[in-house]
Amino acid sequence: MKSFTLDKYAKKSSLRAAEMPEPLVGDDDVLVEVHAAGVNVLDAKIRDGEFKLVLPYRLPLIMGNDVAGVVTRVGPRVQKFRPGDEVYARPDKDRIGTFAEFIAMNQRDVAFKPTALTMAEGASVPLVGLTAWQALVEQADVKPGQKVFIQAGTGGVGTIAIQLAKHLGATVATTCSSTSFDMVKSLGADVVIDYKTQDFETILHDYDVVLHSQDAPALQKSLRVLKPGGTLISISGPPDHVFGGEIGAAWYVRLALRLLSFGTRRKARRLGVRFFFLFMRANGEQLQDITALIDSGVIRPVMDKVFPFAETNAAMAYVESGRAKGKVVVTVKPNLG
Repeated sequence: MKSFTLDKYAKKSSLRAAEMPEPLVGDDDVLVEVHAAGVNVLDAKIRDGEFKLVLPYRLPLIMGNDVAGVVTRVGPRVQKFRPGDEVYARPDKDRIGTFAEFIAMNQRDVAFKPTALTMAEGASVPLVGLTAWQALVEQADVKPGQKVFIQAGTGGVGTIAIQLAKHLGATVATTCSSTSFDMVKSLGADVVIDYKTQDFETILHDYDVVLHSQDAPALQKSLRVLKPGGTLISISGPPDHVFGGEIGAAWYVRLALRLLSFGTRRKARRLGVRFFFLFMRANGEQLQDITALIDSGVIRPVMDKVFPFAETNAAMAYVESGRAKGKVVVTVKPNLG
């Protein structure tokens, strides 16, 4: 099958177009014919080797972390899905590989695709949707009346997180350029800050939750906009020892992560707030909850550009440029996506 693979870790390198064997289907697996695959910053970070200590992949590795497609075969223990079902998923971190014509995934990681979405739109949702869900619903337990600050409101995570936080009853603040104010307001943002001309730390005070996705200076400022007892959830680091334990990392890796995050955790304790690092995980049940919100019109995906499969490297470069407003997708079967 056609695929795009990583042969060695290297910053700003290109993936290789390669013929790879069709994946084997385990007893609990579904084999999905890929119609479209989302492209994420995570893909570039994996390619650059940023996660090689905590995610020790064997190379060559088929890349890609988002998929929408059609089930073509199921394992003998699979009961929920059958051939012909339209599904979408963020595969488990150990079984990525959506930049290909087929992918096998455990049934627990898969959900039925929202009927309201095309395949390309469906492929844009799983990773960012699950990130927003696990941050705001599972970790922060956002309640009506709370104040939530979501950085980078036009990003893939931001566009979904704004809508989800608003659905949960929160007052939502976000950052973007002035040209995107109308866009983020249409998603539900109440307070919009121009990151080019304004400092969010001077505007936001006593927030209950911050979803952090930017750099270290923004993290330090974000800790200070929280009220005592507030929660900061970071998806951009620093990763901590708790994350190391969750992924079963070696003791020396957990120790390194503890040291890496020590300063941030100490600062959070001094301020009386909570700090969590989130590396989202595959979860078909949560994704099915997101499907219900999409089909009921509560959440809509925001798409920026769709590339043909042959231009997967160009799609990754576009995501890395930081210019995307919403999600970028490649269509593996363009006539059906």
